[in-house]
Amino acid sequence: MPSDVAAADAEALRAHGLDDTAIHDAIQVISYFNYINRIAEGVGTEAEPEWARGPQSRMSDTTR
Repeated sequence: MPSDVAAADAEALRAHGLDDTAIHDAIQVISYFNYINRIAEGVGTEAEPEWARGPQSRMSDTTR
């Protein structure tokens, strides 16, 4: 839950080498994906057929 995030979480990220800008950027990207996933669910978006085949088949699609 977002309300469970505390200063200790940011400190743990800093211990792994992230600075405040990197932490901010990560929060923005994660939040955006959360938002987009909720929108996609809300409007009933279905998965692309290629997604069911897995990543290896998608890679071969780009080499044709």
